[in-house]
Amino acid sequence: MNDLVIIWDDEDDPDGNFWHICVDGHGLTRDEIEEVLRTDESEIEVSRTSGRPTAFGWTSAGERIAVVFEEVSDDPRMMYPITAYIVPPKREKKRRKR
Repeated sequence: MNDLVIIWDDEDDPDGNFWHICVDGHGLTRDEIEEVLRTDESEIEVSRTSGRPTAFGWTSAGERIAVVFEEVSDDPRMMYPITAYIVPPKREKKRRKR
């Protein structure tokens, strides 16, 4: 996803996505958000609460995070991060014995 454009609001806009994600207590950096959105290993699911696409992936610091985003355009591919937060590692489903 190297051709992906990630849209950020101005860093000094208290109503913008940068401020919400990186300043208001989520404890995540812009680089971590972009890392998860750009990697092919991230799992994309639909949020149960908002119905928006959500990327689940690992940062290079070892945190598993969820990034809720809006797909703004397909060509060029553009995403707007809405929120992000740390999530616990995904649990493996136990296989039933027959």
